[in-house]
Amino acid sequence: MRTLNYEFPAGEPPARRVHVGVVGSGDLEILMTPEPAGVARVRVRTSVDGFDTVWRVVLERFFARHRVAARFELNDFGATPGVVTLRLRQAIEESAS
Repeated sequence: MRTLNYEFPAGEPPARRVHVGVVGSGDLEILMTPEPAGVARVRVRTSVDGFDTVWRVVLERFFARHRVAARFELNDFGATPGVVTLRLRQAIEESAS
């Protein structure tokens, strides 16, 4: 199991905590907790080695568009970049409803 940590500049926190997805083959679980304005902290736990650069690029692109101040726990079991982006967007949408 590999753990990767990232920080990105952020604006305001989301309205509430959310949990989306599952840890299962090809999927991803995200736990999102509001943090004080200004930073998004992301911890990725993945069963797949050798994709550090891919994770960094996918997260940089996402947080360049969605500047949510929160702590994100991503528990990965082989999710593709498309699934990662989908789950992150789903977490943000759930926090607003």
